[in-house]
Amino acid sequence: MDNENKDLIVLIKQSFPKLSKGQKLIAQFILSNYDKAAFMTAAKLGRMVGVSESTVVRFANALGFDGYPRLQKSLQELIKTKLTTVQRVEMATDYSDDFNILNKVLKSDIENIKGTLEDLNPKVFEEVIDDIKTAKRIYIVGLRSSTAIAEYLGFYLNLILDNVVVVSYGISDVFEQIVKVTKDDLVIGISFPRYSTKTHELLDFASKKGAKVVSLTDSHLAPIASLSSRTLIIKSNMASFVDSLVAPLSLVNALIVAIGMREKDKIKRYFDELESVWKEYKIYEEK
Repeated sequence: MDNENKDLIVLIKQSFPKLSKGQKLIAQFILSNYDKAAFMTAAKLGRMVGVSESTVVRFANALGFDGYPRLQKSLQELIKTKLTTVQRVEMATDYSDDFNILNKVLKSDIENIKGTLEDLNPKVFEEVIDDIKTAKRIYIVGLRSSTAIAEYLGFYLNLILDNVVVVSYGISDVFEQIVKVTKDDLVIGISFPRYSTKTHELLDFASKKGAKVVSLTDSHLAPIASLSSRTLIIKSNMASFVDSLVAPLSLVNALIVAIGMREKDKIKRYFDELESVWKEYKIYEEK
């Protein structure tokens, strides 16, 4: 049973009638406090509801998981999309002082980068670079908190390539900016919890027009992943109410560098010319 493809809340509700008395206590606690349960060990969860640690493990097995850690992982995936910003703030009550916050946030970002590197498929990464290189036009779609990543990727790709469009909120509607997309184009969608509905709609539109869609997101279960021919999975586990975009930005950096190395001679000439312009018009401070 592949429970990672099923909403855990629905699964617990469907399984509830066949659970033992102790397991039902666990189920009721999770249904009411999934944001807290996601970060509890099996022993702590058992103590909280008054059952043994082994009962918690059997509860996970009863839901079809091969152990409590897999159930806990599913819970943590769930809260990334279910939690409101207010609930995220409430989760951060154990951040006792400024240095503790610094320590936790930086460690979380390090783990996100390490996890991304360990799980990323190198072949898919290379294929995405090929898609970017061969596309007639490249549209980059990343809204709300993902706007920063989309703008960053667009800024540097525009220094290397001549066919990049960053779709963003402005004078024109976002659909007007992508309406000319064709089957020869590539659309790069960037979306992390809480997922933007508009990003999904734009990629759905592009897909129906025949464009190739590539997604940068945190899970194969993310809404835009189902619309994509290739998906780069990037860890973005949050340390608090702020979305962690460090690993996504790091991967985007890698994409930019990889594409730049394929166009090394071209971008060297381009940057030589840019340096002259920057110097003449004093774009940067001189030491």
